[in-house]
Amino acid sequence: MKKFRILLYPVSVVYGLITSIRNFLYNTGVLPSVEFRIPVICVGNITVGGTGKTPHTEYLADLLRKDFKVAVLSRGYKRKSRGFRIVTSALTVSETGDEPLQISCKYPDVLVAVDRNRVKGVRKIMQIQPETEAIILDDAFQHRRITPGFSILLSDFERLIIRDHILPYGNLRESIANMRRADIILVTKSPVDISPIQRRLIVKEIDKAPYQNLYFTSINYNQPVQLFPKGELTVAKPELSRLYGTGIVLVTGIANPKPLKETLEKTAGEVIHLHYPDHYAYREDDIITIKESFERLTSPVRYIITTEKDAVRLKEFSNIAEPIKSVMFYIPVGICFLNDDSNEFNNMIIEYVRKNKRNNRVSEI
Repeated sequence: MKKFRILLYPVSVVYGLITSIRNFLYNTGVLPSVEFRIPVICVGNITVGGTGKTPHTEYLADLLRKDFKVAVLSRGYKRKSRGFRIVTSALTVSETGDEPLQISCKYPDVLVAVDRNRVKGVRKIMQIQPETEAIILDDAFQHRRITPGFSILLSDFERLIIRDHILPYGNLRESIANMRRADIILVTKSPVDISPIQRRLIVKEIDKAPYQNLYFTSINYNQPVQLFPKGELTVAKPELSRLYGTGIVLVTGIANPKPLKETLEKTAGEVIHLHYPDHYAYREDDIITIKESFERLTSPVRYIITTEKDAVRLKEFSNIAEPIKSVMFYIPVGICFLNDDSNEFNNMIIEYVRKNKRNNRVSEI
């Protein structure tokens, strides 16, 4: 496979040249970029595939909502609607995209909006909610039409950007030189037991700039939550640490389900994994496949478990019959900072917002 992949390298050179010219035009001011008078925090990556943007965006939203009026702006990837839209739990995935809907359902006190045009989106948020004190841009590191006040770049521990190559030969959307635009670099999905030597080697390899901070984060899998909470439980509620002897149908439509699958396989007796593409739009046929897979499990206690992102899509199939409906659970995901770095990170973000927030008027934006 690698032998044939090398044929893509010339295409990567051309693609890399195009993205470099684009970034040069923004860096030199030839292409305009808007800077707003309120704190704008950008969360994103320069790689294709999941690096944990949504859990990190949720972490920031949860951190800031306690002291500030915060909003989240996303493009609403794969939604069928157009233009600006405020996201509420009453809308569907096709109207909002799965990740914005997930954030809105999780934090109903945070204004979540979608707009492919981020400049227009920020302006609309400030018109609708002028008391907004900070805006988090989800998946916007490459959206150069806005100059954020603070940028956070994510890199998956298993696929460090410094070891990758430009598309299509590799997974990078632009050169690793653009890491320099970030104020903070987060190495995500890191093993909780990573050794100090490993950390030091990675920090040295990344070779961050003096003005940049680098932290390691890990994924937290929280206790399963019933997908349809009004349904009566026909089995005991599952606990991640007590799945011995159980059978599980794992349903995932995310970029990298491997860590979750491995977590379940450590304790569950049998796992049938139904792996769909990232942001997959489930159909009635898929519900039938899930049901048939559940019926193939031989364990006395059986569950259907999915991800938090998949849950917002599967919830739209409210006509799922028993006993399937009551055994469907999703696993909420969070993040934790390794080496007790959370306080330093939190204080840096809060201090940035506190120092830069304004009593904004629409005319100033």
